Amino acid sequence: MITRDQISNVLDHPVYDGEGHKIGEAKHVFFDDMTGRPEWVTVKTGWFGSNESFVPIREARLVEDHVEIPYRKDQVKEAPNVDVDAGGHLSESEEHRLYDYYGITWDSVLDDGGETGQYGQGEQYGQTGYAAGTAGAMGAAGTAGTAGTAGTAGAAGGTGQYADDDAMTRSEEQMHVGVERREAGRARLRKYVVTEEVETTVPLRHEEVRVEREPITDANRDAALSGPQIGEAEHEVTLHEERPVVETEAVPVERVRMTTDEQTEEETVRGQVRKEHIEAEGVEPDDIRPQDG
Repeated sequence: MITRDQISNVLDHPVYDGEGHKIGEAKHVFFDDMTGRPEWVTVKTGWFGSNESFVPIREARLVEDHVEIPYRKDQVKEAPNVDVDAGGHLSESEEHRLYDYYGITWDSVLDDGGETGQYGQGEQYGQTGYAAGTAGAMGAAGTAGTAGTAGTAGAAGGTGQYADDDAMTRSEEQMHVGVERREAGRARLRKYVVTEEVETTVPLRHEEVRVEREPITDANRDAALSGPQIGEAEHEVTLHEERPVVETEAVPVERVRMTTDEQTEEETVRGQVRKEHIEAEGVEPDDIRPQDG
């Protein structure tokens, strides 16, 4: 269980589920009026902490620089949305709804020493300390220095000063924007085979028979009279031709690889921050002077 002394090590620190997945950042801690024990922690989730979910802190534990809770990340992110009133209190009905969602019976809550209607209505710690005054013995927490309904709040209450402190500290929230790297998509190279029709022109040669006749002359007379004078004869000539022969071979033609180029673009991020304002009642404007130095 997280104790009051450990709250400063909880706020603005990462919150992890039981499987080691980061859920978000701890934003606020709510206390029980009667027991003064931490009851709830709110966790900022979503892009830039756009959502804030309530989680029971009774089973949480502080581990080094983060908080571990026994609830799954998706369970926390889907927790019921709860509206907290201006005094930083949870209503009894809202607490019932949250306890039911996390499977915690109301009887077990009462067995821990509280009373119905009192759990969840406690002080709220913000990023800079207490966001509500210290409650009186029987009253609900005052809002930023206002006394409890039946008890006496701390004199300055807004940041947890001692009762004898005559100054009030004004605080404000600052927005810090970070970036996270995530997977935006995937690209891959895939090689496949296609068959294409190609054509080319190849010169082909072939032989044809041509009959030549020549008269008998003194130059060829001896060859002409070398055979029989009268008879049958036969002479055969072999003809040739060329035909195309197709062969294929695989040859490398190029190398292909994928690289990434990092581009930077500007994006405007908007958020809401809260500021405390201090008004003086019963004091003339001319009597308000800035502190020297």
